[in-house]
Order: sequence, then C-alpha cells, then structure tokens
Amino acid sequence: MSKTTWKLKNANFLSLGVLLLGAFIVLLPLFVVFLTSFAPTATTPGVLPVNKWTLANYRDAWQRGKFLLAFANSTLVAIAVTAFQIITSALAGYALARLKFRGRQALLLVVLATLVIPFQLLVIPIFLVLKWGHLINTYGALILPTAVNGFGIFLLRQYFQTIPVELEEAAAIDGANRLQILWRVMLPLARPALVTLFLFTFIGEWNDLFKPLVFTTRPELRTVQLALAEFQEQYTNNWPLMMAAVTIATVPVMVLFLIGQRQFIRGIATTGIKN
Repeated sequence: MSKTTWKLKNANFLSLGVLLLGAFIVLLPLFVVFLTSFAPTATTPGVLPVNKWTLANYRDAWQRGKFLLAFANSTLVAIAVTAFQIITSALAGYALARLKFRGRQALLLVVLATLVIPFQLLVIPIFLVLKWGHLINTYGALILPTAVNGFGIFLLRQYFQTIPVELEEAAAIDGANRLQILWRVMLPLARPALVTLFLFTFIGEWNDLFKPLVFTTRPELRTVQLALAEFQEQYTNNWPLMMAAVTIATVPVMVLFLIGQRQFIRGIATTGIKN
C-alpha cells in the first residue's frame, strides 16, 4: 500500500468517525424522547424503566391534545402556504434570473434584505393589516403573512440560472411564450429546487407557533404547535405524556423529509453552482 493510499484511507476513516459522532450527538436526544414516551406517567425525568413500557401515553396525548383537528389545521395551512410560496417564488425567481429590466439587481438586493428582517419585527403592522381586512381568527391570518418568501425567490432564481438558456430559446422557436416556457421547460427541470422549497416551507409552517398564537384565539383553529404548548404546565410536567405528544407531532415531518431527502440534497447542492 502506497503512502498516498494509506493517508487517503486514514482520512476516510477519520471523516466517517466524525460523521458517526455527529449523528450520535444529533440522534441521542431524539432517542431519549422516544424512549421516555413509553415510560409510565410517574417516571422521574432522566430515569427510564427497563421492564415497564406502556402505549397509554400515546392514547392519552392524542385525546388530550385533540391532534386530529390540530393535524388537519396544520396540514391545511402548511400546504396552502407552500403552494403560494412555490407559485410566487417561481414567477419572481424566473423574472430575476432571465428577464432583463432596469433595477433588476436592486430588486434582488431588496429580496435578499427581507431575509434579515425577523418576522416578529413586523407582527404589529401585519396584525393591523389583518384586522383591517377582517382576517383575524381565520385561516387567512395563518396563510397570507407568509405567502411570499425571499428565500424561495432566491433559491429558484439561483437554480434557474443553472439551466441552459438554449432550452428556452428552442421552446421560443417552437412558439412558446414566457409562461409556457416556465411551466413546461423550467419547472420540470427545477424539481430538486421545488422539492427543497416544499420541504423548507412545509416543515417551517408545521413547526410555527408564533402565527397561531398571535393571530388566532378560536379553538377550532388550533394547530399542532398550539396543541403541544398545552402540555407544558406551569409548575409540574408529565414528561412521558409530553414526549409522546412531541413524537406524534414529529413523525409526519420526519416521514416527509425522508421521502424527499434525495431531491432536497440535490437542490441544495445545485443552487450554489452559479451566482
């Protein structure tokens, strides 16, 4: 074995060891949460019984948290926001990537500037606009404030720039207009970026507590995160019950990410090729 091959092999083992250590550090808390969810309700935090497991925590958490309603509301809001963001990001991203107009770079800088403005900073004007439009305590209050996102616009703009212009020119020669080129040529080729945007947006909306907490008070509009918040008591906590609720709320987004992880990784890797 040559010296170069030996160094390369050691470097691979070192990288593998670092990755395994990182995976262990990340997954250990999730493993503890999962085990705690099967423990009896009288279990002391940090002490997990070996031979006393129960599924009653999941039944009680599902009933107490009214997760059927919460899942329906969170799914509706997340899908609606994701659909709006994909549409607006595709249109704006394509315009910034391909159309030549005065002020394009300045507009791109404005889009990027929105990424550094916290949503909480805008909550008062957004609340006033929603109140003016009679949207408080409606699904509109949960959907419209995040229907457009600067990250999605920038992500698709970057991906569209990696697609050869010759494909658009060929479609234009065949008589396609701009919208037809976007729909039939660009979007099918941008599937990894679309999946990435879908995962980011859906998971972000699923985990959002701020909007439901500020813009809604009606029990029928409760989301998954509001249901989880009700398990946090002021002085005492039923940890196994809370961990069961956390597991119930986490499983859908974990499954969704596992389904789309391949396209997600490809989309993240590709969007950094060209500025």
